[in-house]
Amino acid sequence: MGEVPVYNIEGEGGRIRVVIAGPLLVSTIAALDRDLRDYESEVHEVDISAAWPMDTVGAWVVHRFAETRCAEVIGASEDAMVLLEAVAGAESSADIAPQRLKIRLRVPEHVGAKVYEFAAGTKHLVGFLGSIIVALGSSLFHWRRFPIRALVHQMELVGVTSLPIIGLMSFLIGIVIAQQGAVQLAQFGAETLTVNLVGRITLRELGVLMTAIMVAGRSGSAFAAQIGTMKLTEEIDAMRTIGVSPAEVLVVPRILAAVLMMPLLGFFASCLAILGGATIADLMLDIPFLTFLARIQEVVPLYDFYVGMAKAPVFGLIVALSGCYQGMQVSGNAEEVGLRTTRAVVQAIFMVIVLDAFFAVFFTEIGWA
Repeated sequence: MGEVPVYNIEGEGGRIRVVIAGPLLVSTIAALDRDLRDYESEVHEVDISAAWPMDTVGAWVVHRFAETRCAEVIGASEDAMVLLEAVAGAESSADIAPQRLKIRLRVPEHVGAKVYEFAAGTKHLVGFLGSIIVALGSSLFHWRRFPIRALVHQMELVGVTSLPIIGLMSFLIGIVIAQQGAVQLAQFGAETLTVNLVGRITLRELGVLMTAIMVAGRSGSAFAAQIGTMKLTEEIDAMRTIGVSPAEVLVVPRILAAVLMMPLLGFFASCLAILGGATIADLMLDIPFLTFLARIQEVVPLYDFYVGMAKAPVFGLIVALSGCYQGMQVSGNAEEVGLRTTRAVVQAIFMVIVLDAFFAVFFTEIGWA
């Protein structure tokens, strides 16, 4: 049982022969493999007549040693020859690469695959929206089973806990807008218009837009990761087994929380951005802090506030839908959770920016420019 293979050097008629004896098995070949790798002298023949039993690893060691030194393997039994031929054939085909289509065929194939994926994704998304509408209607009709605690908990996670980071970001954005705007307006002697710039761009556009992006990165990704992990650990299947609707318990509270909290977060972000602009105006433009705030009320039309608040719940809906949908699509392994989470954030931010552009055109057309 403890026998290990060894080799000896023999010379006859000017031909150097390496004689290998003992079991050439994966469990015993290690020492012999190191010795053969260190062997540097000339060799013409490798005699394995006394080497048995032999497995694939042992045959590969002998074949590699003989081939690298252009030596002939002799004394092999019929079974040993089968193994040697097998490892030699496998080695000869190791560099074979799969056939690759030409670029004129690869590009249409790739485009076609993406189109098919888009069509299938659209179909699944429509089905997901339908299930959400059914779950929402069922929750409202059977209001006693509505998950109010889950809704309050998600409102806290989406809204309350995100106030510090959104407030800090908005305050700094207000500082940047006021400082850069003042530098450009100073060329025309219109530094006082910095108030108009900060007020309108934060209340109408950047306040809500940047908040939506932050919520997408913070809460949208959390939705996808949480639901995706539950899908992976079969908790969602367990819910269906006991008669609980995952859409009603998991998805609806998250969507409602995002829709309800986005207007409040957007308004909070706009206020902090205006305060940031007022701070930098007081320090750099000699515009008193309170005067800046009073001027905001005079120069910013009220419909700018309405525009921003109208976009906020739509952005919240997009962010929550994207996160929940991608989470429900998780399958296979844990890597899929990270992939779907990333996809949820990217899709949410993309759709928010696209919708913001549509809103800008729409409100301009109706005279709210």
